[in-house]
Amino acid sequence: MRKLIFWVHTSIDGHIDGPAGEFDWPMMGEELSAYSEALCERSDTFLYGRGVWEGMVAFWPNAEKMSDHPHVLKFAPLWRSTPKIVASTTIEHDDWATEVIGTDLAERITDLKRQPGADLLLTGGSGLAGELTRLGLIDEYHIAVHPVVLGGGRPLFPRGGDRLGLRFAESRVCDEGVVVTRYDRA
Repeated sequence: MRKLIFWVHTSIDGHIDGPAGEFDWPMMGEELSAYSEALCERSDTFLYGRGVWEGMVAFWPNAEKMSDHPHVLKFAPLWRSTPKIVASTTIEHDDWATEVIGTDLAERITDLKRQPGADLLLTGGSGLAGELTRLGLIDEYHIAVHPVVLGGGRPLFPRGGDRLGLRFAESRVCDEGVVVTRYDRA
């Protein structure tokens, strides 16, 4: 069975974006970029919630025209060629999305996990990750903690969720002092 992997950047005070929604603080050095790229190589489908999707589709289709960062140059062609699924009740269609899941999220993700293929990679966000966590569908959590205090913004996980025990799998310090920790569903 395919795994659903959650890959997210957070501040040390537990926010995935700043108080005004800014996402200009993650530092993608060579080691962190390699870690991210390895997760992408394990996956044959990318999964996004609406908010992250809007940011991705605003940048990655033409990313090389906006940045010459090595990670951007390597990831942009991969992003364009990989099937992408968006979970949203407000988006009905997008030219860059292979599929939009509007209803029956649990059923559709469970079906995708049962299909042959490589893993599914959920990148960023908190709402979709929180819901998929609640449904018990995320198998691995890869959390990059950046050395910044944002002082507000969206929390890594929505408040009010149930307690979930996870099993520590590994941790490493990457360039720029970013600590990446992987937890598996217990």
